Amino acid sequence: MTKVGKAMTDVELVLDAKADLGEGAIWHARRELLYWVDINAGFLHVFEPKSGKDDAYRIGEDVGTVVPRISSSERPYESVMLALRRGFAVFRFDVAKAYVVADPERDIPANRFNDGKCDPAGRFWAGTMPEGPGGVPDGGRLYCLYPDLHVEVKETGIRCSNGIAWSLDQRTMYYIDTPSMEIWAYNYDLETGALWDRRVAVHVPKNEGYPDGMTIDREGMLWVAHWDGWQVVRWNPRTGRKISSVKVPAARVTSCAFGGKNLDELYITTARTGVKAEALRTQPHAGGIFRVLPGVSGLEAFEFAG
Repeated sequence: MTKVGKAMTDVELVLDAKADLGEGAIWHARRELLYWVDINAGFLHVFEPKSGKDDAYRIGEDVGTVVPRISSSERPYESVMLALRRGFAVFRFDVAKAYVVADPERDIPANRFNDGKCDPAGRFWAGTMPEGPGGVPDGGRLYCLYPDLHVEVKETGIRCSNGIAWSLDQRTMYYIDTPSMEIWAYNYDLETGALWDRRVAVHVPKNEGYPDGMTIDREGMLWVAHWDGWQVVRWNPRTGRKISSVKVPAARVTSCAFGGKNLDELYITTARTGVKAEALRTQPHAGGIFRVLPGVSGLEAFEFAG
């Protein structure tokens, strides 16, 4: 374990993964494990902080994010849900294999799925982004996979679907389309998953870096990873103001998640994709997993109910 940084924003390098595009950090409280993905390399990772062990599972295609799945007596095996390039999938650890359950963009090969989370009702939300020849710049969409495995389109005109979180009272959903440099807020209906009245909660100044993955703390404040910003920023969605930040020794900060026994540790993923060799000499741990004690705790991650 390498110590990096100083003062209140001290961060620890807990895994020198050197991931190409580390993303999708989420803490599985029941198993006390950190799930994360390396998108471009096509790996699902399971990190156990107590031992320092990191198990990697090759998926065979881009894997945008991972979320826990509720246990059931009908499923004696452990499994998680993934958002792959070609759609939503269930991954079974007992056979180390992913099974696609819904592919809403089979007719849009230039798009791939990116970030996502489960909502308080156990629905899996994940969005797409154009990537590759023939991609339409604003051709991404935000989808919701319901527990019965039907899929609904929730937002269109997306350029790079990223962070998502729900307010403590479960009446607001926050969402990031990265190039907008904004965090959007929607009215949200817990019972149906309906969204309406989109507005801007936070305008992100360009000098802060691009808003990427996001989580929420027990005080209702948003923690956002900033790509090319060297930081995770705590934003107040009610005022739009920056409260504080955690400095990270890697430029491309991608996601963050509260974890640990008391959910008072913030885990942070980073990337090294697109960083030139000369620049990597100043950030040798880019692509690593970092941890910090931010002084506030988070919430248990919601699990997929299907």
